[in-house]
Amino acid sequence: MAASGTLSTFRLPPLPTIREIIKLFKLQAVKQLSQNFLLDLRLTDKIVRKAGNLTNAYVYEVGPGPGGITRSILNANVAELLVVEKDSRFIPGLQMLSDAAPGKLRIVHGDVLTYKVERAFPESLKRRWEDDPPNVHIIGNLPFNVSTPLIIKWLENVSCRDGPFVYGRTQMTLTFQKEVAERLTASTGSKQRSRLSVMAQYLCNVEHILTIPGQAFVPKPEVDVGVVHFTPLTRPQIEQPFKLVERVVQNAFQFRRKYCYRGLGMLFPEVQRVESTEKLLELADVDPTLRPSQLSVSHFKSLCDVYRKMCDEDPRLFTYNFREELKQNKSNNPEKENDQERSRL
Repeated sequence: MAASGTLSTFRLPPLPTIREIIKLFKLQAVKQLSQNFLLDLRLTDKIVRKAGNLTNAYVYEVGPGPGGITRSILNANVAELLVVEKDSRFIPGLQMLSDAAPGKLRIVHGDVLTYKVERAFPESLKRRWEDDPPNVHIIGNLPFNVSTPLIIKWLENVSCRDGPFVYGRTQMTLTFQKEVAERLTASTGSKQRSRLSVMAQYLCNVEHILTIPGQAFVPKPEVDVGVVHFTPLTRPQIEQPFKLVERVVQNAFQFRRKYCYRGLGMLFPEVQRVESTEKLLELADVDPTLRPSQLSVSHFKSLCDVYRKMCDEDPRLFTYNFREELKQNKSNNPEKENDQERSRL
């Protein structure tokens, strides 16, 4: 582990280009894993600059692949870079970088969805939540197939202040499909407004800081790529458990083209749905004819606070799942299902 303190300026020695590394180790992007390599070091340098001042920082890079962004991070004069890579094909190329930067690059062959980063860096880096962000950063060119579940996982970590956020308000700079980046940063009322918008924005300051054309990647994806920067808020805009907020937001957006009362109604069992939905919206002071995309974070705060009180009054609501009730109703009324099927023929 690199020693803390003032570091002298570091630059990597001359190395094979990323394109040469790909040829040398016979690397090929796997379509099923949504892998796309960024070969232009000017662009990887730009991504790293957008992450902020990394001098003497401890950086956690996810999905380093052949090591393009990895090189740019090392050249930013970091104290230590930890990379977690699931695909064993990339380990030899990363090891070459480690040999060129003694004591600076630590390689873990593992899965970012399960890796315990909270024990990876020195305890001395930890800051109080109310303080400035710690000198710990997360940076990554995420495979498209894991980007959404991973950011949801990290947002839950932000809410619980665990995982990468045991150090404090750790900042993240991550790539997403441009459409996902636009959803994460979408304002109230916009077409891109979604579950992701609310879940990210109630916990973090979220900025779409850079768009990279798809042609910059190999192989070229069908979409452009957005780089998004997250800084956790000192105080979340909704102060309820993450799973409760997620439940309310998910239900609101499941019928995104309909009025919001339609999706929010699915929070309640069928026998009390109309009455409970009216009560929820009235107490939260939310217009039932607003579309989900028109609901602000403040609207969701009111909805979550009222829903929490309703759950405290009726604990069965905590575990209610309308899909389970629907499934149960179908199994209990097979004749009704058969009649409906015959009527469609």
